[in-house]
Amino acid sequence: MNNHEIDYKIYGDDMQFVEVELDPNETVVAEAGSLMMMEDSIHMETIFGDGSQSNGLMGKLFSAGKRMLTGESLFMTTFTNQGQGKKHVSFASPYPGKIVPMDLSELGGRIICQKDAFLAAAKGVTVGIEFQRKIGAGFFGGEGFIMQKLEGDGMAFVHAGGTIHKKELAPGEILRVDTGCLVAMTSGIDYNIEMVKGVKTALFGGEGLFFATLRGPGTVWVQSLPFSRLASRVFAAMPAAGGAKDEGSALRGIFNLFDGD
Repeated sequence: MNNHEIDYKIYGDDMQFVEVELDPNETVVAEAGSLMMMEDSIHMETIFGDGSQSNGLMGKLFSAGKRMLTGESLFMTTFTNQGQGKKHVSFASPYPGKIVPMDLSELGGRIICQKDAFLAAAKGVTVGIEFQRKIGAGFFGGEGFIMQKLEGDGMAFVHAGGTIHKKELAPGEILRVDTGCLVAMTSGIDYNIEMVKGVKTALFGGEGLFFATLRGPGTVWVQSLPFSRLASRVFAAMPAAGGAKDEGSALRGIFNLFDGD
């Protein structure tokens, strides 16, 4: 076992947070800004890179460079229990959704996920990058050529929007998913992009021109509400974007006349 063994508990329903229990000298690594609360005797330290067990300056620079390519911060934060007994530290997801615990030792030691999905992990889990080797998947896959890659044999926590559905794919079984709804998949999944058939469906179906085609064997996690979809609806409802100022009011249209809208 190369990673620290940690215990955890997930609280909440739609706005979840994960509480990690640390034994003395155990460490958890998290994205900067994800801390919710921590008990006394836990030492917090900002590190350069992804917190993996890289040796030397070049290893740390390479680790930080990989994180920069995925759009993440160059720095992460470690939380170490320097006390005598068990201590707890909690991390919250940045938007409404679910937190999914993943034991990498039971998932082949490797998970591919969307760029902003990683929340926290046991120290020793490597947060790297995964290049999409297929041009179609890179240009139209919603995540570009680069996705996150989590490697190791410890616990990792991934967050996504809405409800998360875990689906097991048999060898050769195909699942078609909206490109923004794919959260994570095991390394055995064959990932590609397929164009929507039919000109009318593509132009007026409201589902975009492309969807992801996933072929088993392996495990796939899908989210019901991608953050990009949520953000676009919020932006469309803003007054500056033409949305209504007094949502829910039966007299909204009359008031907007007096406001000059």
